Amino acid sequence: MKKTVVISSAVVLVLALGAYFIFVGSNTKKYDFRLDKVQKGDVNVVVTTTGTINAVVSVDVGTQVSGIISNLYADFNSIVKEGQVIARIDTTFLWQSVKDAEAALDRAKAQAADSKRTLDRETALLAKGLDSQMNYDASLTANESNQAALKQAVAALERAKINLAYATIVAPVNGVVINRAVNVGQTVAASFSSPLLFTIANDLSKMQVLTTVDESDIGMISIGQSSTFTVDAYPDQKFTGIVSQIRLAPVSIQNVVNYTVVIDVDNRDLKLMPGMTANVNVAVANAHDILKVPNLALRFQPPADLVDSTKLIAMRDAIRAHTSADSTSPPEGMQKTDLAQGGATGDRALGGSGFSGATGTHGNFGAVRDSIIAAHQGNLTPEQVRAELEKVFAKAQAQIPLRPAQAAKRPPAPGSGAMKFGIAQLYPEYENSPYVPQHQAGRGRVWILNAKMKLEPVFVRTGVTDGRFTEITASGLQPGDQIVLGATSNSDQLASGPNPLTGGGQRPGGGPR
Repeated sequence: MKKTVVISSAVVLVLALGAYFIFVGSNTKKYDFRLDKVQKGDVNVVVTTTGTINAVVSVDVGTQVSGIISNLYADFNSIVKEGQVIARIDTTFLWQSVKDAEAALDRAKAQAADSKRTLDRETALLAKGLDSQMNYDASLTANESNQAALKQAVAALERAKINLAYATIVAPVNGVVINRAVNVGQTVAASFSSPLLFTIANDLSKMQVLTTVDESDIGMISIGQSSTFTVDAYPDQKFTGIVSQIRLAPVSIQNVVNYTVVIDVDNRDLKLMPGMTANVNVAVANAHDILKVPNLALRFQPPADLVDSTKLIAMRDAIRAHTSADSTSPPEGMQKTDLAQGGATGDRALGGSGFSGATGTHGNFGAVRDSIIAAHQGNLTPEQVRAELEKVFAKAQAQIPLRPAQAAKRPPAPGSGAMKFGIAQLYPEYENSPYVPQHQAGRGRVWILNAKMKLEPVFVRTGVTDGRFTEITASGLQPGDQIVLGATSNSDQLASGPNPLTGGGQRPGGGPR
């Protein structure tokens, strides 16, 4: 009997333990952290776009007279000189037009001579009183009309000769023929518009890329900036160019406003051909040899149970003590610019309201608060006081200049500063000022993992970003320090399974995920 009781008790104990681990133990959250390191390097800000390569000067050669193409003296890729004969149109009918004009001129000359003799005769008779004034006036009018007809015949002959000359097509510029649109025997009709015969590129050793830049990025483009681009024909070779023109006419593509940017390119080796598609990167700013972190680290918002509340409580208490004592020096281990941001973060992490908007102030918090309350005669609620403090400190922050090490510099344009291109040479007021992305400077926060496997915030000052990495300034971070990019709990994994998009980081201790 006793043996049966012992066995039953053991079974009940095993079942109880199993139920505990199933229903209680499985609810314990365990986090898997995705880590990365603070790096030191360069951050380059570029504007990416596409464009088409074109010759700087490209001339379409047409004809002003109609007829049949009788001869062609140039073909594709032919190098021609200005004034060189490149085609002829059949002149049979044009010669006949010249002969008709000559005959009309002879007839006009005869009529003009006859009317002149008649006028002289009427003049002599009128002087002797042997003829009437009416006959004299008629003779004078006929003579003037014939003289005008004579001038008209002369002009018609000149026009016929000009049309005959137009039958010989000559090259208007030095260059190379990149297109031939007609063949021998083809009839061209120059009735309303000039038909295209050839396209001549003036100089293929100098090309330009016509790109379209979105209106959200056009403010970062300025004349003289350097750019690099690739073409599909030479995917492993990078070509360089200089921004020479920013055209003012907008180009709407699928309801998106774009602007045409012209980039001058040196094509001495003649690798680039008209019509190629270029994938362009325009360098607008860069920062060299700086600390940078992945953008994921700045966007990470940890769960409240992962935050080390002990340090945040101490940080908040130190800030409040510093504020109440009206001290102008920050608590130990903090920078002045971290006071308000750290207090707000600590309060939010601990469930409080916090104080936001006072980032970057160096003044006396207590004095500013007392002056605001006194100005409103003590009629403000705590929320209204907080709002007024936010306005004051936000205005003060806007007036603080960036340190030189954090202001990104635009790559210098090649050549002297007096070098001008395109429209800026004639109209300097249309040249954009150099882009320095100071508006990208701000504040952020990254998280580090302490020995308790809890997260501690590190407040940083951010600079330029290339979309993947962001420049930071923080006294407590060094190259190689590990920062947290994300955290995944076991409950998340059970609910949704492994997420392939969270890979690529490191586990604590440096092991691969």
